[in-house]
Amino acid sequence: MNFTSNRIVKNTVLLLSLLFSFLIIAKAQNVTSEYSIAIGLKSLPGGISFKQFISKNNALEGILYFDKDVTRVSALYEFYYDIPSSIEGLKWFIGPGIHAGNWTNRYKANNPNISGNKTLGIGLDAIIGIDYKIDALPFDISFDWQPSINLNSNAYFNEGVTWGGVAIRYTIK
Repeated sequence: MNFTSNRIVKNTVLLLSLLFSFLIIAKAQNVTSEYSIAIGLKSLPGGISFKQFISKNNALEGILYFDKDVTRVSALYEFYYDIPSSIEGLKWFIGPGIHAGNWTNRYKANNPNISGNKTLGIGLDAIIGIDYKIDALPFDISFDWQPSINLNSNAYFNEGVTWGGVAIRYTIK
């Protein structure tokens, strides 16, 4: 076996071990459609999401986004509502938030709607989406749109084309 084959085998074993560990933890927990903490990955752009419910229908979410042209931190306050359906664990949410981010000069050059010379952007966010806690597993999946507006010298409205997306999180009761 060459180096690439060894790496594929090691990554596959690691992934299967993590999945097996999650399933054991899920069996040890009383897994339901409710959860209090979730941590996982979010796309568009890539990021890490941490969510903490502070009451039955209210959550705080922190997201660290990163890609080659931007690093951004968002803090969101989310209001959760049931969706009348036969699918237990399906909810919709909406809420306000704030963000701070550092954009590269290359990003600014490719986005003419950005004004100012600074690369630091500070602003307001909103979020709306759906969240589904998988009943039999300790995971949730959400799909959302997160429009934002920068308020400092990089003032511009981000239409949400690159913020939001799909999140997959490990949940803790």
